[in-house]
Amino acid sequence: PRYKDFYSFDVKDSRGRTMSLEKYRGKATLVVNVASYCQHTEKNYIMLQELQREFGSSHFTVLAFPCNQFGEMEPGLNEEIIYFAKSNYGVTFPIFSKIKILGTEASPAFKFLIDSSKKEPKWNFWKYLISPEGKVVKYLKPEEPIENIKQDIAALIREIIIKKKEDL
Repeated sequence: PRYKDFYSFDVKDSRGRTMSLEKYRGKATLVVNVASYCQHTEKNYIMLQELQREFGSSHFTVLAFPCNQFGEMEPGLNEEIIYFAKSNYGVTFPIFSKIKILGTEASPAFKFLIDSSKKEPKWNFWKYLISPEGKVVKYLKPEEPIENIKQDIAALIREIIIKKKEDL
């Protein structure tokens, strides 16, 4: 199959246009299924934006995928979802088109994450940490503290910087 890693997939951006995840290759990414009306929404959006700010965008980015499959907590249109996240939490990371992550209509990119990690999201705000090469490094349940993954992100960023220095 031509999908050898996460970055080899195409997804739809918030306007519904097909785009390749290839542009994130070489970065550490944290892929999250988000929802606007969940008990985890506020804590997670704040935490995700803090991570984005702390690690900057040159070597790291959060990639948010809205999903309405868990408790129907993301009923809105893409525009409403983006407006909600930006106006309430000042989100600067990309939010993609709403997707399904379970079942026959599941997004192939998310199916890849589930298959490689052997961990299927049971609720909103599951997080998958992806290496610069597109492999799943770690996953985090919504209720787990972000500290549990911060060191892993920092380690991936250190590797990226060292590799860039070696390539000079």
